[in-house]
Amino acid sequence: MDIFVQLALAVGVALLLGRLIRYIHMPNVTAYLVAGLVAGPCVLGLITSEGLDSLSFLTELALGFIAYSIGGEFKISFLKQIGKAPYIVTLFEGLTATVLVDSVLIAIGTPVPEALMFGAIAAATAPAATLMVVRQYKAKGPVTNILLPVVAMDDALGLMLFAVSTAIAKGMLGGTVTLYSMLLQPVLEILESLLLGAALGFALTFVTRFFHSRANMLTLSIAFVLLSVGLASMWGLSSLLVCMMLGAVMINCCNKADKLVEQCDRFTAPLFLMFFMLSGANLDLAILPSVGVIGLLYLLVRAIGKWAGASVGAAISKQSPTVKKYMGLTLIPQAGVAIGMAQMSKTMMPEYADVINTVILSATLVYELTGPIITKLALQKAGEIAIEKA
Repeated sequence: MDIFVQLALAVGVALLLGRLIRYIHMPNVTAYLVAGLVAGPCVLGLITSEGLDSLSFLTELALGFIAYSIGGEFKISFLKQIGKAPYIVTLFEGLTATVLVDSVLIAIGTPVPEALMFGAIAAATAPAATLMVVRQYKAKGPVTNILLPVVAMDDALGLMLFAVSTAIAKGMLGGTVTLYSMLLQPVLEILESLLLGAALGFALTFVTRFFHSRANMLTLSIAFVLLSVGLASMWGLSSLLVCMMLGAVMINCCNKADKLVEQCDRFTAPLFLMFFMLSGANLDLAILPSVGVIGLLYLLVRAIGKWAGASVGAAISKQSPTVKKYMGLTLIPQAGVAIGMAQMSKTMMPEYADVINTVILSATLVYELTGPIITKLALQKAGEIAIEKA
């Protein structure tokens, strides 16, 4: 079957499930992942394994735009207003989840490079699911005030931890664990990625002076994200960090940033649908039994790490008991960036890619089904949204 026909049929299934899932009030991302699983090689076979390989460029492009949009959240004026508490909470909840997942998986005999990948991915949170609950129920209060900037910064921390963990894991797989491979190489990769992203961001800002229509704004964004992903691949850098920095410089330096963001939001909706759908199609049901223990521990330990780390961060920054108690429960959802990191493992360390993808995709389904509900209940308990009457 032609690859474009395969893609069209799979997208049709995703749209249909997306429409149906509204009736049970679940996030669209869950529908797209399930649609990909149903359409993929493990179930109906509407998309073949060869088709998935041919469409891998869509995944890389979507990841670039996800990171670009994360960078677009980092307005300097906004960062100056929020104070130190969100930074402290973000640092502790992200690092605690990473360290706990690393430690527990290594303790049960998981290969260290594989455990490092899981730990790095554990730091990421799904801002869309959390923000959806906040907006739907018009949540207001101290937990919400800290939650909004934390979910904006959380994925940036996750991307940096992922870059460090990946560099260390690749060094261990290569058999050469040195001070350079453990510390200097990851730091250099992060710095070089950020410098490249900044340079491209300033270039994008300069070029927008000569183009004015919304169509041209969209074209420029696509071109620069493509350029960022391509150069990062050529030079062995982190495409996620490059695109994130591209977005951060653009939002702060470009006087047409609003146009760029608006047009990108319209373009990326179908792209993200295909990304989640293709991610679901990559789920290998055959190896689920073999990763059951790892998957269960990842689900539980990451949630504990998020809650404990957020509580410690809130205590250090002298927040109220309500924030200490409920903040971590609002950070459980996980989706796009985590899936993107898992997808990147296919090229970075194929030895563990099947296990990593299966665990993360399965965990995402669970987190996206339960995370928004837990967030809603936590905000209700904190007194920041009204308790619904039966």
